[in-house]
Amino acid sequence: MPVSYKDFAKDPVKALLFITLSAICYLYIDNKMNYQGQVEDCYDRTKILEEKVEKLTYRVSKSDSALNVAVTKLKVLSKLNKIEDI
Repeated sequence: MPVSYKDFAKDPVKALLFITLSAICYLYIDNKMNYQGQVEDCYDRTKILEEKVEKLTYRVSKSDSALNVAVTKLKVLSKLNKIEDI
């Protein structure tokens, strides 16, 4: 260890500052690495969710088209008096 007992005994404030600075650097680097992992996980999850949204958007537009066709048929049949108006 770069701080020996003699150095610590001579000037404990500097030695404690050195140890504290080392601990802060370690925690900063550890936090940075953890944050990078979280970002990568969120990116992967976002890609999956975007694919699901794309599929669901297609299904909604398809069902909307089918609904419009059914409404149009009902209007035509209603005008031809083939069915009663509700």
